[in-house]
Amino acid sequence: MIDEELQEWKEHTEELIAMLVEDGTNEEVHHTIEHHFSSVDFDTLEKAAITAFKNGFEIEEPEEAELETGEKVFAFDIITEQALDFDIIFDETKKMFELAKQCKVDYDGWGTYFEE
Repeated sequence: MIDEELQEWKEHTEELIAMLVEDGTNEEVHHTIEHHFSSVDFDTLEKAAITAFKNGFEIEEPEEAELETGEKVFAFDIITEQALDFDIIFDETKKMFELAKQCKVDYDGWGTYFEE
């Protein structure tokens, strides 16, 4: 059984891929996938980034951001290159979701860019 939050990421993945395809993205090329992670605690986020790096993921440098509420958060992305295939991307999403839970940071989903 899939937990409720992961079910939401499954639906997000289906919807985002469908929108990209509908907009005419090139389904034949790999897409750059950015998985987003955040935490209000920099040390916790940094430990998550180190864990991800040790697990072989390409990570971007953590950054500080400000939410609409004025609260400061820290964030980083894990970058992958994938075919625009639901099974591949959702499998990756599950791994990212579990990594976030394990490291006690927030998984903020994934995004990509339109490819010609």
